[in-house]
Amino acid sequence: MSLEIERKFLVKNEDFKKEFYQKKAIKQGYLNSDKNRTVRVRISDNNAFLTIKGKSNTSGTTRFEWEKEIDIIEAEQLLLLCEPSIIDKTRFYVKSEHHIFEIDEFYGDNSGLIVAEIELNSENETFQKPTWLGEEVTGNKTYYNSCLSKIPFKNW
Repeated sequence: MSLEIERKFLVKNEDFKKEFYQKKAIKQGYLNSDKNRTVRVRISDNNAFLTIKGKSNTSGTTRFEWEKEIDIIEAEQLLLLCEPSIIDKTRFYVKSEHHIFEIDEFYGDNSGLIVAEIELNSENETFQKPTWLGEEVTGNKTYYNSCLSKIPFKNW
């Protein structure tokens, strides 16, 4: 069983765009967005993935994650079966000491929202916080992509 340990933050400004070393266009949809489990289909540039995530722990930092690469044509077909509202975003990768921040700039109904995530080896692991990092929203389900597909940022 794989566990994902991550913390999530709002982003104060676009200064991270001066620091990124890679970016990817992402489209993703949810075959199931139940609070106890999500089943996601993602196309990231020329790769596609099927991902299952379990319910988060009480702090919101840790949950089960299983991911498998799938054929991009199959992913495009699965996106047609997804629940309404496909997430459209660009993911920027920024190195910060021994960690990598993944910053998602959302489009469409979630335009104006920028969220950063950092994966950790333990819940209490320390890390350097860049100046563009804003309020922590770890565990706030409103910022889960599965929730953003149902209640987009434009409706807040």
